[in-house]
Amino acid sequence: MFEDLVFAVKMFKRSKTRTVLSLLGVIIGVASVIIIGTIGDSAANNIKKTFGSANLNMIQVNSGYMRRASRENRIELNEAWRKEIFGLYKGIRKIWFKNNLSATLMYGDLSYSVNANAVEYSFLETCGLKLGEGRYFNVSDSVEGTQTVILGKEPANALFPNGGALENSITLQNDGVNFGFKVIGILTGQAAGWESPDTGVYIPRGFYTKKIAPVLTASQAIIEAESPSKVTQITEELRSYAEQKTGDSFALNVSSMQAMLEQFDEVTGTISLLLSGIAAISLLVGGIGIMNIMIVTVTERKKEIGIRKAIGASPAVIRAQFLTEAAAITIVGGALGILTGLGISAIVVFFLKWSFVMPWLTCAAAFGFSAFVGVFFGFYPASRAAKLDPVLALAAE
Repeated sequence: MFEDLVFAVKMFKRSKTRTVLSLLGVIIGVASVIIIGTIGDSAANNIKKTFGSANLNMIQVNSGYMRRASRENRIELNEAWRKEIFGLYKGIRKIWFKNNLSATLMYGDLSYSVNANAVEYSFLETCGLKLGEGRYFNVSDSVEGTQTVILGKEPANALFPNGGALENSITLQNDGVNFGFKVIGILTGQAAGWESPDTGVYIPRGFYTKKIAPVLTASQAIIEAESPSKVTQITEELRSYAEQKTGDSFALNVSSMQAMLEQFDEVTGTISLLLSGIAAISLLVGGIGIMNIMIVTVTERKKEIGIRKAIGASPAVIRAQFLTEAAAITIVGGALGILTGLGISAIVVFFLKWSFVMPWLTCAAAFGFSAFVGVFFGFYPASRAAKLDPVLALAAE
């Protein structure tokens, strides 16, 4: 085989134009598969980083309206519900309540309309939201309902374009009523699950239930599971709970970041597989071109085949020689295609500002497939060469 490889290289040098054209089809096919795989993996990794892995054990619960029942029969998210869920199901570490309110933030002549969130103690830090300045809410803020607020980057910049928001007082207007709040923290960093450090505005839920809307019902519950592996189980249990209570599993709208990412992976995986299949067609076309060129090569080298057979070369040896030549073209083309695909992918990912993910499995599959294409499409020309009669081959010359 080593001698066949050396001889194949000599043949490539002798027919440079033909070799380059043969390589081109393989390079384009392999590079296309690598680009699709790399960009798909990098996009998926960027999405996961954006949402934050710390939130994969978080479950979001909203009280939904039953489709065949009155609004009064909905499940209320209150303290009785929280205690009941804790008592019924294992694997739950903590349950936070959250309320939303439409508000206008004001500082001097500047204002910013926002959908603010009233949250409980330790919710923000557990979700993975980072502070650029200041501090989180403490136990006293939550229990006493202090008039403190944590701002995202956008509202902070809108109200304090020159900086200096921390420790300043702003006005929060809700339903025509004004409340004074002290800014104790400014969020920064990437999104953490459903929470955004850019537009988020957070106040203690204790203040909300005492001064803004003195009700104990939450608009949303966030459940922290003990581990991501418990999320699916708890999600199904909550839907079963809703169906047992009301006869309709949609009485509670249950979702999780893990389920969303799994669906995203499934969709992107299907799309990448489909696009890779389309890209692989160009590799098959390149293989057909290699078969065509190898048939021409066999025709041109009848005298050589005849001489080798006349001095004792078996059909198997002749077949191996031409198979090696065909495989060598596709293997070299596969290697160059992988390098080309990785190079183009790295440039695209760089401009998109994503982290580059090396698609090891895709590279191995593309390289193996390119080698298979060479053997598959080279087998027919090699078999034709092996079946040539040496006398007729020499006579044809």
